Amino acid sequence: MLLEQAERGNRHGRPAAMERSPVGEQRGMLLASLLMFIVGWGGLFYLVASTRPRIGGEIWLFFILLQIAVTGAAIPLVRLISRRLAPADESEPLPGVVVRRSVWIGIIAVTCFWLMIPRYLSLPLLLIIILLFAVIELFLRNRELGNER
Repeated sequence: MLLEQAERGNRHGRPAAMERSPVGEQRGMLLASLLMFIVGWGGLFYLVASTRPRIGGEIWLFFILLQIAVTGAAIPLVRLISRRLAPADESEPLPGVVVRRSVWIGIIAVTCFWLMIPRYLSLPLLLIIILLFAVIELFLRNRELGNER
């Protein structure tokens, strides 16, 4: 079976011998997720607990740390959902796809918090934002799948 895989190559057109270990990539992605989670939520806790709310650099630091924290928290969840919903004939989801989807979730969270400041966020606007990013992800994934074939 291993010989057949080596002769066939993988779905990206590279020989199996040149392929990086998917276990190592997944482990590295989860380690980066843990680091982002700790730095993001720890930084947010320190920022909220030790500074006064001003419109200066603190608000931009808040948005950056929120992006890092939500992305770090979303990576394991997106990976789990991608593994569960993938067809049986596909292997592990690509780490780049999982990270990109997690970044989309972080951007949605930051956008929602930004819209909450002037009290513009509503449920219909939230659904439109989520739909917008879902359509963008759908187009990007279809383009990737077209290039893989």
